[in-house]
Amino acid sequence: MTAAPQARARRLLRWYPARWRTRYGEEFAELLAAEIAERPRSRRRTADVAAAGLRARIAAAGLAGFPVDQAAARRAALAATACCAAAFASLGGSMWSQVAVGLQWTAPPDRAVSLAFALMSAGLLALAVLALLAAAPVAAAAWSLAVSGRGRPLAGPLALAAAGLTTLVIGGRHFGNGWPGTGGHLLRHQDLVPAGVAAFCWAATLWVTSYWLHPAALAAFPAAELAWMLISPAAVGAVVTGVLRVLARVELSPRALSCERILGSVALAGMAAFLLGAALWVTSPAAALPALLHAGLIDRAGLAALLLTGAVALAAARRIRGPAIGIVR
Repeated sequence: MTAAPQARARRLLRWYPARWRTRYGEEFAELLAAEIAERPRSRRRTADVAAAGLRARIAAAGLAGFPVDQAAARRAALAATACCAAAFASLGGSMWSQVAVGLQWTAPPDRAVSLAFALMSAGLLALAVLALLAAAPVAAAAWSLAVSGRGRPLAGPLALAAAGLTTLVIGGRHFGNGWPGTGGHLLRHQDLVPAGVAAFCWAATLWVTSYWLHPAALAAFPAAELAWMLISPAAVGAVVTGVLRVLARVELSPRALSCERILGSVALAGMAAFLLGAALWVTSPAAALPALLHAGLIDRAGLAALLLTGAVALAAARRIRGPAIGIVR
């Protein structure tokens, strides 16, 4: 057999995840190369291989199907749940801060907005508390590895997460001083959230904006603020990446895994509460008015993205089950 069919088979094999290729790659590549040699061109064959490879990747990510490595899939499902929660909190925090600013200056025209803000606040608060609780078993496992002298693989991911978190805290506090809700008073009288929390959330999610689609308007921003709008998502990415790498390197006991699963289920309830509140705001009469509580295209697109993120989190949370899911690599 010539090298060309073998090379083409190897390229098609890249649709599949690495663990699948390690276990089945050689045999499948031989069969595929023979098929290519017999029938050099076939769009249907390429589409079938791509579709099967994507299904294998979804299974390996712990979202559906029957993965090759069950333990790895459970680790991936836990990581996917954490990643979805982080994405949900980032995008949701941007929408929440927009409503918070509006309520600082504008009396809501109906009770739907106040109820929406209360639900959104409860949802984000639940995610924040659950994130801290979910970190406890992982921190305990990491500490156990460090005490036993096997914690060196965790040093890099922990440093990355710490650097990202430090950047977010310092930058959020600094740029929160420019919160557009400063000087308003209505939100304070409603006793819903402290103004400092609202200002920090606004600053941390400043990069989620439709101004990216309007370069002329964006150019009017101060240089430091523009730099922060580029740095802050990178800092969020550093935190998420560091946490995911730690999850891939620690060993969680069945009891800890069960705890994480319960926390994931409660997090889904928090997401549902936030989504209900966001939907109430977007569909309220106030959202249609050209004022601070107006819900624009980016808010409606954000609501759709939150729904999708919540659906993926639900699929991932359902796959977190079974014996211990982590092996230090």
